[in-house]
Amino acid sequence: MAEAAVQHLDLTTTWVGLLSLAIFVIGYYFIATEDKYLINKAKPALFIGTLIFMLIGLYYAINGLDGAHLHHEIELLIMEIAGIFFFLFVAMTYIEAMIDRQVFSALRFNLVSKGYDYKKLFWVTGFLAFFISPVADNLTTALILSTVLITIDRANKAFIVPSAVNIVVAANAGGAWSPFGDITTLMVWVADKGHFTDFLYLFPASFVGWIVTAYFLSKFIPAGNPPFADDEKKVEIAQGGKMIIALFGFTIFMAVLSHQLLHLPAMWGMMFGLAVLKLYVYSLNMKNKDNEEVENINAFSWIAKIENDTLLFFFGILAAVGGLHFLGFLEYFTALYTQFGATTVNIGVGFLSAIVDNVPVMSAVLKANPDMGVTAHAQWMLVTLTAGVGGSLISFGSAAGVGVMGKLHGIYTFAAHMKLAWTVLIGYIISVSIWYVQFIILGFGAGA
Repeated sequence: MAEAAVQHLDLTTTWVGLLSLAIFVIGYYFIATEDKYLINKAKPALFIGTLIFMLIGLYYAINGLDGAHLHHEIELLIMEIAGIFFFLFVAMTYIEAMIDRQVFSALRFNLVSKGYDYKKLFWVTGFLAFFISPVADNLTTALILSTVLITIDRANKAFIVPSAVNIVVAANAGGAWSPFGDITTLMVWVADKGHFTDFLYLFPASFVGWIVTAYFLSKFIPAGNPPFADDEKKVEIAQGGKMIIALFGFTIFMAVLSHQLLHLPAMWGMMFGLAVLKLYVYSLNMKNKDNEEVENINAFSWIAKIENDTLLFFFGILAAVGGLHFLGFLEYFTALYTQFGATTVNIGVGFLSAIVDNVPVMSAVLKANPDMGVTAHAQWMLVTLTAGVGGSLISFGSAAGVGVMGKLHGIYTFAAHMKLAWTVLIGYIISVSIWYVQFIILGFGAGA
């Protein structure tokens, strides 16, 4: 009984709860205003994430509480963070490998040499993001296509910023209608809140919502074509590049296979794919060892170039939100389901996801397992949609947004995104409206 009492201890009104909440708000302010104070978002995120749990540990020690439960919760949180951390670690390594092998430079040449103007490139990258995301997940897709953007025209912010917003929105919308297109969608699927095919019914809401946002964003795309000289030398994919693309696809497949059939974390399949990549690089170097004209490939140089600040940001923000959840703050909003109804709260989850990241918000909803009412199945699809699409409302509300902020550092920022956030809000409203007509009025896809 004593253990149960400790496990359900509400610390929200204690000094550690109030201080931790204040620290989170202040830290979030510095994350949101990184342009103003010239501080990388990873620094305040990591600081508040670690400090909150240090304070919780101090509170337990001062009051003589049994720290076994705290230790257990920290271990679970570490496992959750590690799964995301290493998944991103491998995805980013593959991105750097493909950059090194000139995969994106070759893609850029193929697009620009065809005479595509900025607006056409905007739509091409958006469509690619929406339809690659359901297979390769939203973060990986956003990283790949944001890399394509900077290879097209790094200096043209008027083109890159709205195109980056478009990619983030498209990647998140595309990931919402596939069980493994987004971490939050995967969490709902694993929790048996819907069958594999149930998520496909979210396609109309996801697609139309993105198209509407993209239409408004396209109005900000400048006229003209990216710089390209007629005598510009054709860029070819370097040796091993095509094989690395294939290995990346294999790695994503192994991540899905690990989770669905082998009962292993998705990151385990990703790490296996990284091991295969390193072995391939070794065999390639051995093949070229007698050829002095071919330089050895250093796979560790790719790891050195990944956006470590993005990884540390995720560690910090997930730890911080995990701390607030432990203190009891995230349990409050689940009680709103009874007071305001599932539809209203699930729509609000989208806005909350944008503020504190959609992964921990979805985790809190699933842990609380609130009563969704007679339309429970449709409501779980709604919260899947809003958590995924709603994460696009703020630049760091989703993994895709954070990844692009790291890749386009100093270009795609919180402030730059917020100037165009109204376009995302319109798309969000459209998506929710389509869900309501389809699932509630027509009852299409609301079975189970």
